[in-house]
Amino acid sequence: MKKTIILMAIIAIATTKLTFAQSKTDVAFNQLLTAYYDLKNALATDKKDMATEKAKVLSAKVDAIPHQNLPSAQHTLWMEQAKMIKAKASELAVAKDIKAQRKSFESISSAMIKTIRTVNFNNATVYIQHCPMAKASWLNEKENIENPYYGSMMFDCGDISETIKSK
Repeated sequence: MKKTIILMAIIAIATTKLTFAQSKTDVAFNQLLTAYYDLKNALATDKKDMATEKAKVLSAKVDAIPHQNLPSAQHTLWMEQAKMIKAKASELAVAKDIKAQRKSFESISSAMIKTIRTVNFNNATVYIQHCPMAKASWLNEKENIENPYYGSMMFDCGDISETIKSK
């Protein structure tokens, strides 16, 4: 009886630690997602200078992910995608024009889409939207299309290709 109680206590502590670690990771991933949305919104509204700043914030949020506790397959995928997001965020931050920024954003979006599909961390519904003209997709926090690839020129061009419900 005493061994059973001790064993149950150990399991409860281990489960609580795992849940706390996962929730800390989820919080960090959701902060990354918010930074991504901020960058997307800057591009969708043709704000090149703001996009430069938001790319720097995005890069910092990648560094803040406590990825060590992710399951092996998710960890491997995250490490690959994090490298891509950081590289393209750096590229976007120094781009001379918004067209080049948008090209870098395509790769950031691709990496973010792979990440959210695999890690499934979002605490709110996420919409994967696609622009047929740019032949590229992005994540949006709203159902309404806000095209980061063409901005004000074609702000609402695109459609929702997938909806990822909150976990």
